[in-house]
Amino acid sequence: MLTRQIARTSRICCRRCYATDTSTTPPMLLKIKNDMKTAMRNRDSDRLSVLKGIIAQTLNASKTSSPITTDMQVLALLKKNTSASRAASEQAKGAGRQDLADKEECQLKVMEEYINDVEVMGEDDIRSAIQGVVDAIKSSAIQVREGDVLKKVFSPEVLGGKPVEKKAVAKMVKQILAES
Repeated sequence: MLTRQIARTSRICCRRCYATDTSTTPPMLLKIKNDMKTAMRNRDSDRLSVLKGIIAQTLNASKTSSPITTDMQVLALLKKNTSASRAASEQAKGAGRQDLADKEECQLKVMEEYINDVEVMGEDDIRSAIQGVVDAIKSSAIQVREGDVLKKVFSPEVLGGKPVEKKAVAKMVKQILAES
């Protein structure tokens, strides 16, 4: 009796561990997974290997302290992979291995398709949002600090769910605070 209960509990636990939770999966990653299935059906081995690699990297990241939960994190992963592929392509060309360079170029094309699909907010929109937050903090007669501005900028009311690169926003905040 007890062994049946333990076996049943472990099956339930395993189902929970390996089930895909679509509520926390970024839309871009869902698109990549669907495209991987399409590549499998079409027997497109080049595209399939690139997409499997991306999914494997996101799975590895989910086991760390900073899992990939947003489209911007997936975009950063893709940009990192494209720069690595460019470097590998250049090295292969330098070594006289055109076959490896062509393979890397093919991988670049697949990854750049996904990078070009993401619409990032324009610099002017981000700058005006930051300026609005800085003006609001100044009007409340509180000392303007960079950390306070960043907290307000990344709140859901301002830029919370919008596709922005955090490093670029932080750089703009420093510039705006230096100007004022």
